[in-house]
Amino acid sequence: MTSENEKKKPAPAKNQGPEIDELIKKYKKYRLSKVEATAMAVTPYDLIYAPAEKIPTIIVDNFPRLGKLSALRFLEWVQVNPGGVISLPTGKTPEHFIKWVQYYLNNWNDKAVCADLENNGIDTKIKPEMGSLHFIQIDEFYPMNPLQHNSFYYYVNKYYIKGFGLDPEKCLLLDCSEIGSTSQYNVLDIFRDKKVDLTLRYRKSRSYIEKLQKNAVALADQFCTEYEAKIRELGGIGFFLGGIGPDGHIGFNVRGSDHFSTTRLTHTNYETEAAAAGDLGGIEVSRGRLVITIGLSTITSNPDATAIIIAAGEAKSGIVADSIHSPLNNTYPASVLQKLPSARFYITHGAATCLTERCYVDYVNDAAPSVEKEYRFVMNIGFDSGKTISELNDQDFKQDRFASALLKKVDHNWKESKERTLKHIKSSLDKGLQVRDNTVFLHTAPHHDDIMLGYLAYIQANIANPTNKHYFSYMTSGFTAVTNSYVASLLRKMLEFLNNGSFNDLLETDYFDAGNSNAKNTEAMMYLDGVARKWVMQMDEAQSRRMLRNAMIVLEDDHIENIKERCEELINYFETQYPGKKDLPYIQKFKGMVREWEADVLWAYFGFTMDSVRHLRLGFYKGDIFTEEPTIDRDVMPILKLLLEVKPNVVTLALDPEGSGPDTHYKVLQAIAHALKLYEEQTGITNIQVLGYRNVWFKYHPCEANMYFPVSIAQLTALEDSFLNSFASQKDASFPSYAFDGPFSGLARKIQVHQYVQIQDLLGEEFFIRNQDPRLRAAHGMLFIKSLTTKELFDLSRQLRKSTEEL
Repeated sequence: MTSENEKKKPAPAKNQGPEIDELIKKYKKYRLSKVEATAMAVTPYDLIYAPAEKIPTIIVDNFPRLGKLSALRFLEWVQVNPGGVISLPTGKTPEHFIKWVQYYLNNWNDKAVCADLENNGIDTKIKPEMGSLHFIQIDEFYPMNPLQHNSFYYYVNKYYIKGFGLDPEKCLLLDCSEIGSTSQYNVLDIFRDKKVDLTLRYRKSRSYIEKLQKNAVALADQFCTEYEAKIRELGGIGFFLGGIGPDGHIGFNVRGSDHFSTTRLTHTNYETEAAAAGDLGGIEVSRGRLVITIGLSTITSNPDATAIIIAAGEAKSGIVADSIHSPLNNTYPASVLQKLPSARFYITHGAATCLTERCYVDYVNDAAPSVEKEYRFVMNIGFDSGKTISELNDQDFKQDRFASALLKKVDHNWKESKERTLKHIKSSLDKGLQVRDNTVFLHTAPHHDDIMLGYLAYIQANIANPTNKHYFSYMTSGFTAVTNSYVASLLRKMLEFLNNGSFNDLLETDYFDAGNSNAKNTEAMMYLDGVARKWVMQMDEAQSRRMLRNAMIVLEDDHIENIKERCEELINYFETQYPGKKDLPYIQKFKGMVREWEADVLWAYFGFTMDSVRHLRLGFYKGDIFTEEPTIDRDVMPILKLLLEVKPNVVTLALDPEGSGPDTHYKVLQAIAHALKLYEEQTGITNIQVLGYRNVWFKYHPCEANMYFPVSIAQLTALEDSFLNSFASQKDASFPSYAFDGPFSGLARKIQVHQYVQIQDLLGEEFFIRNQDPRLRAAHGMLFIKSLTTKELFDLSRQLRKSTEEL
């Protein structure tokens, strides 16, 4: 947790001298640079583990160091290649790369910075000549207004051309408001809905607008050919830095792209559209949206190119491993980098968790492996062999090198490992089935649907006991998940009720006062009565009442004629602003209140009033591409205040690993952990149980959880019904997961069913079919939860921070 005035300091590595030279000599084939050798010298890994790995890889401790290594290698390359050709990525992945490059360039002559550079393999006598470089923009949505802040053109100009001091005259950029335009018609007018039909390449136009569109496509295709030619005339790209998408895309070369592809106007795929939804303002905008991208052949056309893919977090570990392990294959676009001796993957430990050879190195070097690792190995033998744990035998353990290594490190045999793992699974089921009494739960969430998507069935079980008390606290306003079109539709409905006089009697009372909690409870129950009766008008009226109160609060006005006029202005704002644009603070607040209403409805669904639901709106959440860190006064103290008020016995929180799931999840976890630490210091209470859940962003391996809760079909149905009826703004899945094309409730159901199948595979079907407990017989889904003490949470928080921040 940072204070407002805390400054980031460089963490210099130690230049190892002779060891560096030996590494450079050892990996001469791969053209290992001094910066890379310096980074490798502090790790236990080789550069590449052939034949399993096909692309050299360097692992760093955390996300900032990933950016730092990339920045150092970039500056090193520029020193040797003045006037060279570079191509750099957009989005959130290069955040620390950009910050480190700017930091070094702006402080090149500072003694401490020079020492840091030299310790990391940089010759400080040669300052990189940034103005000499030629820059190639990798990709862009088509068409796209370059003035939009969510355009890659805008990003490149802000962070690279201006931020790095590049010469604009030496930059090849993708202005997708001009590509395809003519002197008479601008492409943004030709494709007003931003949808481009590529069949126009091959068929006759059927109307005048199609004739214009057909010509625009032809002009765009010609531009791409010329863009590619200009890159080749420059000698090809000399330094390429890119991220990797959920489907493995590099640039917008999605899964299945031809390794000989060049710059082109093309479609993407669902995973890429889902990943882009946040930037473009919803899947409605990104679905079917075309892009212009350089090709895989463009990236590799220069045989001397340095091409680096950077990736952080366990969520990327699968596609990273597939890309590194796979032979040349169109399914994995990054596998094309095998053609380049200087190609690399720079990744964090989280992103390396599926690289088998490196995991084995870690395990061999682990003098005292945790019991969790033992459970993981045994469970994985079961999954891989298709056997239950009880069916595993000596040969199964001998054939698995991780298990064989395990048995050399522990003081028991394979039978005992098997029994210990079986005991863990059954114990986790027993713990999950224990229903608490006389317990105060504080359920916390980064976003408004995180709790219910993570463990709603467990809450339902504990709601049944009236001696328990539950509070639900949402840390951010969640405004980024509400589309402009949705808010505009709610305002229109609200104005209909205002204009037809439906609210006249209520307006004569204090009903719409900001602090009228009874009215808020009435609205939630009225809405749910409408749900029960399938009476849409009643649901609309209840929501419109809340919208009117929210409008009065946000606009700081209770004069109805003024409210009507201002709401018409708001509708015009929502209809005219480009999707994905950062909203003004009061608009953010208004959108966030839509999410808060939905959470209020959700818990009213299960019998809770507004007294049980708290919306903290932590200040670090502002909708910027590079988010702020939480601070103590602004973000931790409100959580501490809540803890002191409710005095919980159990606190739940979203517990995602490094770099997996939204950045907000990690920052909220750190803020809650810090608040709990302060709470313990102030009260002396140290026996709070912490329950860590995961939902749609990342899943627990069964070995990581120590509470399993069986979920019945009735509870799975309740999950979907309550989500769709409460979270109306999410019903159309405007900001979906790349792993599932539909509402988050459908993905949560899919995950819980999969987790049940995992436990069923390990224990056998008969365990559930013949079980004496009807809750286990009724199970068709499973929740995985991790129970921790506060001390364990504090330790885990420090480990996560170490893997995510530069300490």
